[in-house]
Parts: sequence; C-alpha cells; structure tokens
Amino acid sequence: MKVLVTGAEGFIGKNLCVTLQRRTDLEVIKFTRESNSADLSGLVAQVDFIFHLAGVNRPKEEREFFEGNADLTKLICGAIRASGRQIPIVLSSSIQVERMNPYGRSKLQAEMHLLNLYMESENRVYIYRLPNVFGKWCKPNYNSVVATFCHNISHDLPIQINDPDAQMNLVHIGDVVTSFIKVMTEQPKETLHIDVEPVYQTTVGQLAEQLQQFKASRETLITEAVGDGFMRVLYATYISYISPDDFNYPLTKHEDPRGVFVEMLKTKDSGQFSFFTAHPGVTRGGHYHHVKTEKFLVIKGKARFGFRHIVTDEVSEIFTSGDQPEIVETVPGWAHDITNVGDDEMVVMLWANENFNPKKPDTVAYKVL
Repeated sequence: MKVLVTGAEGFIGKNLCVTLQRRTDLEVIKFTRESNSADLSGLVAQVDFIFHLAGVNRPKEEREFFEGNADLTKLICGAIRASGRQIPIVLSSSIQVERMNPYGRSKLQAEMHLLNLYMESENRVYIYRLPNVFGKWCKPNYNSVVATFCHNISHDLPIQINDPDAQMNLVHIGDVVTSFIKVMTEQPKETLHIDVEPVYQTTVGQLAEQLQQFKASRETLITEAVGDGFMRVLYATYISYISPDDFNYPLTKHEDPRGVFVEMLKTKDSGQFSFFTAHPGVTRGGHYHHVKTEKFLVIKGKARFGFRHIVTDEVSEIFTSGDQPEIVETVPGWAHDITNVGDDEMVVMLWANENFNPKKPDTVAYKVL
C-alpha cells in the first residue's frame, strides 16, 4: 500500500511519517514545501491513501492562505478525479473554520473541495477540524502557545501572558496520529467528520504554571503526577524541548564514614525514592517509625536486616543480597537496621511512603540487635 503525506515535514506530518514508516506493508511518499506542485498529480495517481496535512497558517499576505490551503486541496481533488480511482483522503482542517477569519475561510474552502469530490464520486473523505495540537517537534514561537512556553521555560527565556484565564482546548499529537492510522486501516463508510479524543481543557495561566513546576522539579525533586492523562503527555512534550546539554542534572550526595545517601525523586502524595551505600561491616538505621513505612531493595552486596518490636521486645532478622532481588519492608512499631555482611560495598534502593520532613521526621533512635 502506497501512502502520500503532504506537509510531511511539518509538525503533524513528521510525527505521522515516523509511525507510518515503521510498517513494512506501507510505502510512504512525502510531499513537502520543497516539492514541485507540478509533480503532485503524478504522485496522487500512484497512491492508495492520502494524508493531506500541508497548509499555510502564518503567511505574509492573505492570499497565501487560499493558495496554500484551498487551492492545493483543489489540485489534489482534481488529481484524484483524473486517476479514475477511489483514493481515500484525510484532511487536517481546523476549528478556525467556525470563526470565519481568513485562515478559517481558506480551510473551509478546502473542506468544500473534498465534500464536492465525495458528492460526485463517493470517494471517501475524512475531515478533522483539529483544535490546538501539541507534542514533540512542534515549532516554538510560531502558532502554538504550548510549544512556545515549553521551549522558553526550558531554556530560561521569558514568556508573555496576555490573558491567564483564556481557555484552551488541546489534543495531543499521539492521539491525532492514532486516529489517522485507525481511519486509514478501517476506512469507515459514510463518515465525513472525525474528532480526536481526548480533548484536554486548560487555561493559558494554568499551562504556564504547570510547565514552571516541571522545570522546578529538578531542584525540588518533587515530580508531578505525570503517569496518566493530560499531565503525562504535557510532561513528555515539555521534556522534548530540553536541549541535549540539559538531559542530565546533579543530585546532592550526603557522605559520611558509613557510605553515601542520595535522594532521587519525591512525589506529592506517594513518598520518595533514594539510595544509599554501606561499607563492609557498617550498620545503618537503628530507629523506628510510628507511621512511616519503607521498602528496601539490595541491588549490590549482602545485607542483614534486624528488627525489634519496641513493646514486646520480639526480634527478627532477614538476610538478602543483590543476587536475588527481594523487598524488605519496615513496619511501624518495629525498630530496624541494616548491616553490610558482605566483603564489598553494599548498594540499597529505598522507597519511603512520605517525603522526609526534618521538622517531623517520625524517626526515633532505638537499639535493634
């Protein structure tokens, strides 16, 4: 199957082509700004599906809206007619068609060319009136506030907010591409307009505040809830604008004769992650908690965990090593320590269910064994 992608080097086109090119059953033909429009009819004649993503949204003159959006679409429709075949086509239109500004009018004309094609020949057409699309590789300081904010904030540049309460409807590029691929694969009948879901709603002010928190997390170590929904894709977008020189950042290392201790990551509601080391024969810990719980994982070396109940004086011990991954969990009311019983340095990962608060440490010294 041959697929033509116009605007292949644009934001949406680039993300789509990366996905299409992973499929061995497809041959992707790209049409870009550098391509000759005179060759377009020949390209259309040889393909089985078209993603028409090319367009103009920031021209120097108003007429360029119609040349780059309506006229180019008309040319493609003419090429489909001339081919004598049914060639399904996806058009990336815009919600701006409802505002009737020059860009919106040009996109509406493009839609009309496709609808005329459908009415004449029942050639399948799929029109996406996309809201603001965001994600990796979107050009900053152009027509995307998300891209601009992500780029500027990650590069310590100022941002401008005229109305912090201005509402924004956003769709992520991954959901757009997924919908495109589904339409190409299923080619539903009698479907003209398709919406991408989910649509995320936020304000300009909320967007800026959230991105600032992403940036600050490298200092505070407190991560946002970036595992699901809007926060997941927004964080992925923000990270994509960081320059390679900033892919890494330092952590504070606390070192004493026992070894080192390093905090890696904190959360707002699920505790923190850290690691520590201990030299042979060194014992760390020797305390109990009233509420705090921890999970230890020895990833290198050999360890003995000692436990003593602070009321009954019951004792227990557990031996574990990095050769056999095993979680050892501390329990409120039981004092605990960990001793390196091997011949080499011991390295231990640690999760605590709450971030350490020096004013309320919930840590009481107590001899274990």
